[in-house]
Amino acid sequence: MSVKSKGANAERELLHMFWSKNFATIRSAGSGSMKYPGPDLLVGNLTRRMSIECKSSKNNKIYLTNEDVNQLREFSKVFDARPWFAVRFARKEWLFVSIEDLEKTPKGYAISLKDAELKGLSFEELISY
Repeated sequence: MSVKSKGANAERELLHMFWSKNFATIRSAGSGSMKYPGPDLLVGNLTRRMSIECKSSKNNKIYLTNEDVNQLREFSKVFDARPWFAVRFARKEWLFVSIEDLEKTPKGYAISLKDAELKGLSFEELISY
């Protein structure tokens, strides 16, 4: 299975999870490959809007480019949505991390499994946040 299809499957999994909890959700196929900023998922209900970028890894650390973070921040500001990075590490559940909780690195940003578990929200925490 290609990296692209694994990412798309992960995004679809989250889409179904949000819909099952009555959050309208759309997936933006090809996000990151157009000239305009756009998250992987737009999620919302009557009281909340979230823009979500999805990342997964077999390693214990996920690296994000400055562009990943800046595009999510920019889109979220224009759309008036709360930005989140949905991260999943091997054999772990999804965790939702805010931009403020990312670690700045010389080349961009990162989030470790340990920090995601300490600072991130579970799916259930996110939807009741």
